[in-house]
Amino acid sequence: MTVKQILIFDFDGVIVDGLVEYWASSRKAYSQIIGAKDFVNGSDNEVPEDFKTLRPWIKNGWEMVLLAAEILNPDSSLNILGAKAFSNNFKKNCSEILKKRQWSPDQLQQSLDNARKESIKTDFNAWLKSHKPFPFVVERIKKLNKENIDFGVLTTKSTDFTSQLLDHLNLQPRLLYGHESGEKSKSLLEISKEQTIAGFIEDRRATLEKILRNPDLKFIHCYLASWGYLKPDDKKDLPLGIHFLETRKFTGPLANWF
Repeated sequence: MTVKQILIFDFDGVIVDGLVEYWASSRKAYSQIIGAKDFVNGSDNEVPEDFKTLRPWIKNGWEMVLLAAEILNPDSSLNILGAKAFSNNFKKNCSEILKKRQWSPDQLQQSLDNARKESIKTDFNAWLKSHKPFPFVVERIKKLNKENIDFGVLTTKSTDFTSQLLDHLNLQPRLLYGHESGEKSKSLLEISKEQTIAGFIEDRRATLEKILRNPDLKFIHCYLASWGYLKPDDKKDLPLGIHFLETRKFTGPLANWF
């Protein structure tokens, strides 16, 4: 039997818009880290503009907790600099905050996972509804089988959480890799040994560029999702091998994508 090709999707910003959930969980995680009996000031559903602005620079979940801490502290470096200036040296600023607060990425990631588990246990339906799927993406995925294409998910979110959300959307990926699997390049290499990868859809340009720098992955068609969390200049001067995937093209036949 011929093995199907597989189209790999990032999750956050490609299949779902989870900004409301990111903020609620990050805020809760920060509150728990500092030992606050009640949540610090703010609303779960009202996502701060600085959080929205900086979302495209976030690569890992722990960074969201760090940003929540900064946003909720009036005297923080983020509030002093402003989101735009903070983004200019995002990695450096995050590293300095970790050092200043004596936090570690693992500590923040664990606190985020625990906050999500608590939300799921307390009100599972509300947690599910806080993730807004892109309807046209869900429908397109469901049509892939007609093109004899499998689909997989590669995300920096926990495998467990992602699996529950995919079930809620009635999507059953052939493969699912979460942040526990490590770098996306490593996961793609593993997948390529079992199936031919028809393409990888991601909304983080830096991730796609890193993949293409790997000589063993240069064959992968990389697609930058136009509807995702993009930085202002992300679609400019894209390197060879990265295709800007607009909604109209995405909803059409896969053979016409490149």
